[in-house]
Amino acid sequence: MTRVDDVQAVVFGLDAEVFALSVEVVREILDHRPAFRMPHAPEWLAGLIDVRGDAIPVVDLNVRLGRAPTALTPTTRILVVDAVAGERRLTLGLIVSRVLEVCAFTPDEIEAAPEIGGHWRSDYVGGVTRRGGAFVVHLDLARIFAGDADALNGDLRDAA
Repeated sequence: MTRVDDVQAVVFGLDAEVFALSVEVVREILDHRPAFRMPHAPEWLAGLIDVRGDAIPVVDLNVRLGRAPTALTPTTRILVVDAVAGERRLTLGLIVSRVLEVCAFTPDEIEAAPEIGGHWRSDYVGGVTRRGGAFVVHLDLARIFAGDADALNGDLRDAA
């Protein structure tokens, strides 16, 4: 039974690691499709896709987190999310290895992010949950894209 204060999240994989985003920021989950690559775009910006007539910038989340590019497989998905970049609210597609489930976490299950090294920057982490003997890392999109407003501006979408 889900309680009012539970955090509903989309749980997904990036390679062998498991992450989560609040369902409040996830608009939809799409099968992967090729993106139109923009000239001179940052490496993490895979390009643009059309979603019901809207040009949506697509980000390889692995690359944005400083990791190797996502290997494309039949389970690769694009999470269409509402993210904040600086002062702007943007709709983005995030390439992820696979979507595992949509589930609820109680607030007391979510621990503060540890201040240790690793494959990702700890300031991008909103918290960590233990699930089935493994960790689920709750990402903070506002922190991940805070300095990227220029790279994700409306001019890129207008070029499609």
